[in-house]
Amino acid sequence: MRIVIAEDDALLREGLALLLRAESLDVVATTDGPDTFLAAVDEHKPDVAIVDVRMPPTHTDEGIVAAVEARRRLPGLAVLVLSAYVEQAFATDLLAGGAAGLGYLLKERVGRVEQFLEALHRVADGGTAVDPEVVGLLLARNRPDDALARLSPRERDVLALMAEGLGNTAIAERLVVTEGAVHKHIRSIFAKLDLAPDDRADRRVTAVLRYLRQ
Repeated sequence: MRIVIAEDDALLREGLALLLRAESLDVVATTDGPDTFLAAVDEHKPDVAIVDVRMPPTHTDEGIVAAVEARRRLPGLAVLVLSAYVEQAFATDLLAGGAAGLGYLLKERVGRVEQFLEALHRVADGGTAVDPEVVGLLLARNRPDDALARLSPRERDVLALMAEGLGNTAIAERLVVTEGAVHKHIRSIFAKLDLAPDDRADRRVTAVLRYLRQ
């Protein structure tokens, strides 16, 4: 796995590089701004980019803009975005855009090495990784959705884990139930949210978006 890191905090940037190299991962470049990040993507053609949301010069959304541009230049590039706190607009847009090969983690997650590496590999494999604390904080901020209120406690547990990016097997392991039970819960979730099969929309992504925006 070839990785480029874009992070303007030198301590975190070099700490990430050391951590990943200790795991025998190939960190091909570390950068401190959007322009140098895009130049590194052009030069090294990495498999994964780890990008801070806020970078110079304005420390607003430069990291997000650069990540979108990097994926335009290098289709298939997996991106794991790091943020110091929840950026609601991006957390939901992340999934609205399809979410394959994308992740959103709070920076504090890096210190939980096993979970951070699990999220990195999941994103590199084309999956989605949304920090569980991001999910929880979004839920605490938003108003309830009447349709979501119809879900049972277990169905809400399943949907919360879907929002983190877990697949059915991982959800079954986390909840200590069978994979068949997870399939049943997901079918019920779709029915209660009135999400009929539709070639124009991914019901799993739509359900997660409803959950994050509730």
